Amino acid sequence: MFFHQVTLRLKTRGRGFHLVTSELLAGLPELARVRIGFLHLFLQHTSASLMINENADPDVRDDLERWANQVAPDGAPYLVHTAEGEDDMTAHIKSGMFGVSLTIPVRDGRLQLGTWQGVYLGEHRDQPHSRSVVATIWGEERTTR
Repeated sequence: MFFHQVTLRLKTRGRGFHLVTSELLAGLPELARVRIGFLHLFLQHTSASLMINENADPDVRDDLERWANQVAPDGAPYLVHTAEGEDDMTAHIKSGMFGVSLTIPVRDGRLQLGTWQGVYLGEHRDQPHSRSVVATIWGEERTTR
């Protein structure tokens, strides 16, 4: 059995859904050692999120952002928690709504995402941030011949 854990830092470009699959893979060369197993990703923040969705058309990311802003609009008069600005509580709502963890199957050193799937980091604050993702790989190690 093979286990590996690392904390990766991902930079956002401000509010929106950012495709981060390539960044994650670049920080996880150890995936190549796994014959069959899993990658678990856990985002250590309450104002951002992780999700798997369409990786080809950027309109999907823009539409998700527009939809999320309709569901949880900044400055809504019924929100009380604004310690860090009008986008504070709405960022927490979106983080809870989309979630902060993913588990992705791995086979022969590759994530088993579908053809049109990619990993998004949802930044729900206006300003860019550096976000920490704990990546845990576990599985059966590949044999070398």
